[in-house]
Amino acid sequence: MGRYKVCVYAICKDEEQFVAAWMDSMKEADLVVVTDTGSMDGTVEELQKLGATVYIEKVIPWRFDIARNISLGHVPEDVDICVCTDLDERLEPGWREKLEAVWQDDVCQGKYIYNWSLNEDGTPYIQFTYFKIHKRKGFRWIYPCHEVLSYTGNEPFKEVFIDGLVLNHHPDPKKSRGSYLALLKLGVEEMPEDDRMNYYLGREYMYQGNWKDCISCLKKYLSLKTATWREERGAAMRWIASSYAALNQFNQAYTWYYHAIAEVYWMRDGYVEFAKFANQLGDFATTYFMAMEALKITEKSDCYINSGEAWDATPYDLAAVGAFYLGLYEEALTYAKMAVQLAPKDARLRENLTLIEGTLKAMNDKKEQA
Repeated sequence: MGRYKVCVYAICKDEEQFVAAWMDSMKEADLVVVTDTGSMDGTVEELQKLGATVYIEKVIPWRFDIARNISLGHVPEDVDICVCTDLDERLEPGWREKLEAVWQDDVCQGKYIYNWSLNEDGTPYIQFTYFKIHKRKGFRWIYPCHEVLSYTGNEPFKEVFIDGLVLNHHPDPKKSRGSYLALLKLGVEEMPEDDRMNYYLGREYMYQGNWKDCISCLKKYLSLKTATWREERGAAMRWIASSYAALNQFNQAYTWYYHAIAEVYWMRDGYVEFAKFANQLGDFATTYFMAMEALKITEKSDCYINSGEAWDATPYDLAAVGAFYLGLYEEALTYAKMAVQLAPKDARLRENLTLIEGTLKAMNDKKEQA
């Protein structure tokens, strides 16, 4: 038993396949409270068998904030710390000790590392900080989709970073996100000047291939006085650029990639995406330059999503390709080797390395014969 009473709470529906692993990772909590919103499989029974307290609630019409608030309402009043997770997420062992090491009576909310996706070897691919640990009172969930906690307490708001506490996401690739677009449209209808809802609606349009709607929505987002988070603004500019690229409006795509880099010059993501785009067009000077600029950045963002491709073999691969087509064969060889070192199973990268090595050998042989 720790210094504080800790409760894990969650919402779920038809997630029987995740129950055992989830419950095992949450076992350091004093209690686990789950609100099931209509499972037709064995989710409820499996949760109860493993010790969770389960409530069954229908949310019609569906929206995530209402479901989360109902779930939070089932957490006992005497709980000190609430840990909200989903059943396809798992906390790494030892999380309770790390949580209590930094928590104090005046702390309201805790942030921690969230690995949204993992590589095959279990290392992080897409990573950012998360925010779903909080004190029992003084919070409510807002927004119908991409919901967040809103502080309603009277005491000064204080948050801490929980060093070493890591939550890993193990999603079901077949799970539908079909409700997101309608819910995000609803969010914008309810709060037309809200930067969060406009940003996520624009991004959802991009995911669904609605390029023109994406551009229009994200330009509106960028015009909002409250849209001041530079990392998110930079991401919006990248989505606009990629949408223009999909519409074959390449000059606009170039312009918006430059905007994105100027907005967030300290993150790799804009440079790498621009390099990929330029490579597709055969603009190898831009490919090489942007990849090299990305590689100058050696630290991930501690406040925004870090794209996996910005930190894997991709920038080295792009630098190698750009250098090769610019005739910089020695540099191409150096970066091709680095790319293969990071992704040794990638056949294309190995083939590129062999090609570059062969080109250099042929050049050296020719020099010797001259």
